[in-house]
Amino acid sequence: MSRAQIAEAMGGVSNKMLTKWLKGIPPPEWTKRPRAKDHLRERAVAMRLEGGSYQEIKEVIGVSKGTLSLWLGDLALPEERRLEIGERRVVANQRRAAAVRSQRIRRAEAIVRKSRSDVPAVDDAALFVAGVVAYWAEGAKAKPWRSGASVIFTNSDPDLIVLFLRWLQMLGIGLERVTFRLCIHESADEVAALDHWSKVVDAPVDVFLRTTFKRHNPKTVRKNVGEAYHGCLAVRVRRSTDLNRQIEGWWKGIVEGIARDVSSAVSSSPSRSGIV
Repeated sequence: MSRAQIAEAMGGVSNKMLTKWLKGIPPPEWTKRPRAKDHLRERAVAMRLEGGSYQEIKEVIGVSKGTLSLWLGDLALPEERRLEIGERRVVANQRRAAAVRSQRIRRAEAIVRKSRSDVPAVDDAALFVAGVVAYWAEGAKAKPWRSGASVIFTNSDPDLIVLFLRWLQMLGIGLERVTFRLCIHESADEVAALDHWSKVVDAPVDVFLRTTFKRHNPKTVRKNVGEAYHGCLAVRVRRSTDLNRQIEGWWKGIVEGIARDVSSAVSSSPSRSGIV
């Protein structure tokens, strides 16, 4: 009999008393409730033995992967099936990564397109400041141990090289005072690089000075390789020691002007809460 039947037959004995009396006596088999998911587990085991993946079994049975892991943890897939699933997972991950990368590239391109339209017309004043800043960041400067430095601007970005040449033109310095020298790794394609820079600066290759090569180090894992790598171009201005000193003065003037403007803006502002 079940506990309920015993309690009824004995006139409503309390549950606590029944527990005390029936201690150590197992309930009859017919009173045991079958587990609700036993049939699902049996089906999951059968599918696993047939080579089903957790994802495939989950889609059919509708239980979580955590439950499947408890049920099927000791059932290994056949090697061939395991490799097949692994290859599919790799392909899926690659496709997902490619989609994310493509989305990121499209978003970046959209931001760049919009930002280009934000720039006002570049007049001589803007070009002058841009050229001074670019040179002070990338150009050769006087040092305590080398006070008579020439103006030499070296960069791998064609747009910066064009900016610097346009800036020199604005200063009245023609190409007759300018020399070009390619600086590149010895393992790269010198001929292709010279042709590239020749088109950038609109000057024939034969006016370039002898190329400077950087010795290849096999232990270094370089990222700047392939057809897109053209090395750096060094643009030097002849008889330019005084120009280098002028650039230093211009740079200091720009910095001091910015400092004055910032100080004035802060002192005249009633609150700094709006500064981001």
